[in-house]
Amino acid sequence: MAIPPLAIGVCSWSLQVTSVPELKSFMDRLGIDVVQIACGDPHHASWVEGDDMPAAARAAGFQMSGAMLGFPGEDYSSPQTIEKTGGFGDPATRSERVLRFEWALARTKELGLRDIMLHAGFIPAVGSPDRKPFLFTLECVANLAEQHNMTVAFETGQESAALLRTTLDELKCPSLKVNFDPANMLLYDMDDPLKVLDLLAPDIRSVHLKDANRPTVKGAWGEEVPLGLGQTNTKAFVKALRRVGFTGALCIEREVGTQEERFRDIEHGVRFLRECLAS
Repeated sequence: MAIPPLAIGVCSWSLQVTSVPELKSFMDRLGIDVVQIACGDPHHASWVEGDDMPAAARAAGFQMSGAMLGFPGEDYSSPQTIEKTGGFGDPATRSERVLRFEWALARTKELGLRDIMLHAGFIPAVGSPDRKPFLFTLECVANLAEQHNMTVAFETGQESAALLRTTLDELKCPSLKVNFDPANMLLYDMDDPLKVLDLLAPDIRSVHLKDANRPTVKGAWGEEVPLGLGQTNTKAFVKALRRVGFTGALCIEREVGTQEERFRDIEHGVRFLRECLAS
């Protein structure tokens, strides 16, 4: 059964679950049946089901909008640490992470899905000597996805939307798309998401919805807050998504707080998004 347009969903890792039944229980309590599910490597939301997780997820009774891959060794302590350790940014870890990506493609296919999301890392600027080898790696990733008839969506925020647009246009790989996270743009002190939505609209494959305030100190993180309480302007963002013709799921992400606090904030987010969609 197809996922309805703009269905409200949740990111599994936000709930800090370790098993498929635990995820299903939380989703039932939230009153939603759509999830973007973590592939389950040791760093990014592992599953007690191990290799049996895809079969358990397919049998659980919820719908999955896509899978998410995080890499072991990514350090989000500060913007500076994730710049060094995120995605394919470090040449020393690229070959290992491409292999991990191949594993994630197989896991995504076992889940019955065609979409996988990840952070590519900080894309080097045009003219940087690091750009050519970085883009070569992204091209390898795109080719692997295309061989499996899959789409890989890079999450926004770590670079400007203009640089991401230039990169996608330069690569010209149909399997490369965008996972648009408006709050990330504020957390990294980058763009105004409402002003750059149209620039990336042709390639938006999926969306994460969380809220944030820009940092008050240069080089520090912004502050993540519950939906509707920050500077993202979620109501206007949802309206803009409708305007550009986005019909995918609206997957709520929450990355701070205890499991109980995250559930409470996601529950609030579900109610808030229902209000946004009703208006």
